[in-house]
Parts: sequence; structure tokens; C-alpha cells
Amino acid sequence: MTALLEARDLRASYGDVEVLHGVDFEVHPGEVVVIVGANGAGKTTTLRSICQLVRTRGALTFDGQSLVGRPTAEIVRLGVGLVPQGRGTMIDLTVHDNLRAGGYIRTDAHEVSQDISFWYETFPRLFERRDMLAGSLSGGEQQMLAVARAMMSRPRLLLLDEPSLGLAPVVIQRLFDVLEDVKQQREVSMVIVEQNVSLALQMAQRAYVLEAGEVVMAGSADELRDNDGVRRAYLGY
Repeated sequence: MTALLEARDLRASYGDVEVLHGVDFEVHPGEVVVIVGANGAGKTTTLRSICQLVRTRGALTFDGQSLVGRPTAEIVRLGVGLVPQGRGTMIDLTVHDNLRAGGYIRTDAHEVSQDISFWYETFPRLFERRDMLAGSLSGGEQQMLAVARAMMSRPRLLLLDEPSLGLAPVVIQRLFDVLEDVKQQREVSMVIVEQNVSLALQMAQRAYVLEAGEVVMAGSADELRDNDGVRRAYLGY
């Protein structure tokens, strides 16, 4: 199967400091991939590299097109959505305006309205708070909004950076249930960086382990779940 996203010898730097040192990975259509690693391993930088939010070198292609050097807005138009760490909502805009902003690249106004209605049905709390400023929402509500806003561009690839961070267990489970539905119903591929590794591996097909900016292990989600080193380091047993 041809990869939707493919990185070969990907390197990323902040100023003169290289953070990713020749990373290889790929994501196939309809696939969920989890990136595992300790703090500082380069997980967030990997997602930022895909969106060209950090200086990169090497080969990075999406649907056969190189992403290196492209403006981030153009990458969104190609079909990549990002839910950044820390929610990333526009706190001075209302919930409704955040959703409208998520669909800014689209010209199908009627379908944009339909998608907003869909996300209000998916996350009823957002509908209840549609006229409130995003900054006034709870952490869980902001994360719901961040996911819905990213999906408003109808991406083929959704990047999620620590989506469960700081959320209550019941909210986390609801969020991952929605992500599973999105994957199945909308055929969206995903790359997830997640502290709750056990939960993320349950919905993933494959996973990569990063250490100090390098891939040190890759395989199916089941293979990593059954690996003694991964279990001890990331699964707590």
C-alpha cells in the first residue's frame, strides 16, 4: 500500500540545535499511528515538522507531494489538520467563530454549516456554549473544540499532540470514542502523540518509539504492547 505520509531521513532544528536526527516513518490511508517517547524525545517536533512549523531537512511527502518548505496554510489545504498540545483554541473568539475559522479554506458554505451542526451534535457541550468565548471553556471543552475545529477543514490526516493531557478519565474516553468514529466514518488517518499510551495503542495499527530524536523501535501496535521494554517504560506493568 502506498503511504499517505512518508518521512525519510527527516531532520528538524530549532536554530542551530538539531532535534530530529534522520527519522523515518510512514502513515498509510485510514491508519492510526502512535508516536511514543519520553519528554524531550522529539515527538512534538515530529508533528511540527509535518506542518512545517520548524526548520526541516530530508524527504517528507504527503500524497506524493513534498511538504518541505511549503507554507503551513498550504499544507492545511493539502489535507493535514493539527490539534496542538495545549488545545490551541482561539481564546478571544466564540466557540462558533472558532469552528467557522477551522473551515476558512473551504468555499462550500452550505457544507461548512452542515459540518458545524455535525460537531455540535457530536459535542453537545459546544452547542450549549456556542456564543461563549473559547477561553472561558473548561479544559475538556477546549479539547473538544480543538478537535472539531481541526476537522472543519476536512483533513485526510489529523495530527494530535497529547489530546488527553489534563483531562478527566470520562472526558478522555469520550474523546477517543469520537476519534475512533472519525477514523471509521470519515476515513481520516491519524498520528497521535499521547501520554496515555495504553489507550492510544488500542486504536492504533502501528507505533514508533522515539528516543533523543531517533526512532529506536517500530512495529504494529500489538508488537509494541507486548514488548517488555515498552510495557515497563510506557504502560506501567
